[in-house]
Amino acid sequence: MRVEDLNINELVEFDSEDGLVRFAGQRALIIDATAKGNLRKELINAFGITTARIILTRFGFIQGWRMAEAMQDLFDWESLEDWHHACGRIHMLEGMYRLKPGTAGSLTKEGLTLADSFEAEQHIAHIGQSDDSVCWTICGLTSGYLSRATGKEIFVLEERCIGKGDATCHLLARTREEWGDERAEELGFFRSENLVDWLEPSLHKMTENLKEAEKKLLIKKRALSRVAPEIDDPFGMIARSNSMRRVIDLARRVAKVDSALLIMGESGTGKERIARVVHDESIRASGPFIAVNCGAITETILESELFGHARGAFTGAVRDRPGLFEAANGGTILLDEIGEISTGMQVKLLRVLQEREIRRVGENKSRPVNARVIASTNRELADDIETGRFRRDLYYRLNVIQLHVPPLRNRREDILPLARVLLADAAERLRRPLSQLSPHAADQLLQYQWPGNVRELENAMERAVALAAGNRIETDDLPEEVRKAIPLPLATHPIKALDEVEMDYILAVLELNGGNQTRTSEQLGIGSATLYRKLKKYGAVRSRGAKKEDD
Repeated sequence: MRVEDLNINELVEFDSEDGLVRFAGQRALIIDATAKGNLRKELINAFGITTARIILTRFGFIQGWRMAEAMQDLFDWESLEDWHHACGRIHMLEGMYRLKPGTAGSLTKEGLTLADSFEAEQHIAHIGQSDDSVCWTICGLTSGYLSRATGKEIFVLEERCIGKGDATCHLLARTREEWGDERAEELGFFRSENLVDWLEPSLHKMTENLKEAEKKLLIKKRALSRVAPEIDDPFGMIARSNSMRRVIDLARRVAKVDSALLIMGESGTGKERIARVVHDESIRASGPFIAVNCGAITETILESELFGHARGAFTGAVRDRPGLFEAANGGTILLDEIGEISTGMQVKLLRVLQEREIRRVGENKSRPVNARVIASTNRELADDIETGRFRRDLYYRLNVIQLHVPPLRNRREDILPLARVLLADAAERLRRPLSQLSPHAADQLLQYQWPGNVRELENAMERAVALAAGNRIETDDLPEEVRKAIPLPLATHPIKALDEVEMDYILAVLELNGGNQTRTSEQLGIGSATLYRKLKKYGAVRSRGAKKEDD
């Protein structure tokens, strides 16, 4: 048998009765290349790139060693050199790579040039372009084969690699002595004993990270139970109001299906939190959750961010880069502020939703994607459709199920529980010994209308924690607009006569100004004498401690 006579039809056997596959006489498995790419990603994420490289290199080395034994037993080689040189071609026939046209297929001292490598392709798809060589399994395979065939320790390393931006991969085979100290660090990846040295600190680091995460969760749980003991929601969602409870209940029901979802609501109401609840309660919970603020990215950059780009697609695109839709495979992607994207981008997004595939900028090849799409907006998309600003067909694609998150002013029962939790969170972050609101401060929080919703409340609590002089939040620690908030009589009392409403309002402003009539009259837009007459009529000049200032 000569190297050039190796034929895939003679190497592969299929037993359709028993479901057995044999390659070179040995039982083999058919494994999807993308699955191996995902395994690589999982190893890198769990243990780090060094440990992942050792595992994949050692796996390749063992497989290559076994392949050399199988090839020796299977064929009657014309010479030992043919058996040795079969290394390059046999792994090509396994589907590991495609040889550069004109290459004989033998791994000689000059090396072997690969026009395509499954390993480089998968690394770029799942991890991105690397600064170092990435064909770790292939280097292990060829090293194991040559070491068994020659009876010497042979180490194959890459001189060039597609995974780091080179046009081809080029493999070189050398003994340890021939490599010398030039690439001694890379030779360490072939030794199994090094796996323990690298794996132990990785596991130790993971253990420490888990302990730290558990500690933070415990602190958070204690703070939450202290300020709002009645809250038992596993996701920390605070909902005393019926309207918010309905939204959360509906979100959990929606999570059980994989339909597109549109979340409506004012800015700062917690739309992203609701989207996370849907993700965490769904079958995609173990996959990634990726949120994209579409309104903060220009159209050109947004297309590249969502769909990815090919190297050379535009100035600065120095390497292939997968987009966020690909990164969200198996999980959920949230398109926040979807109403802000241009009509041109709407067309491209509509195609993705219809075809379930994307096309990177600068590429003609379509790539399938498997991510649940959740969109959110603070705009009235129905109005934008009428004005032509938003496509009707895209709206129907996104609006299979709709959730509307009510503004904070319409769920006043949630204000104080939210404030207490946000207070505890800010106190922990800023390391301040604060845990409660004074009665007057709590009352002012209820009087304010919160146009910025939960986000504004969060900022107000952080400001109050930073400025508080005592061990609780006082009214003076709150933002000025909150301190000056005046109760709306119609919101808390039965309907009154106009004179009564005027009296309540004037007295509230006077109290807010500490009895200063001049300031009160200026704010109300009436003369001091007029104010004085009204106060005298109300009998409030003395009883409320009002003091008349000189005009």
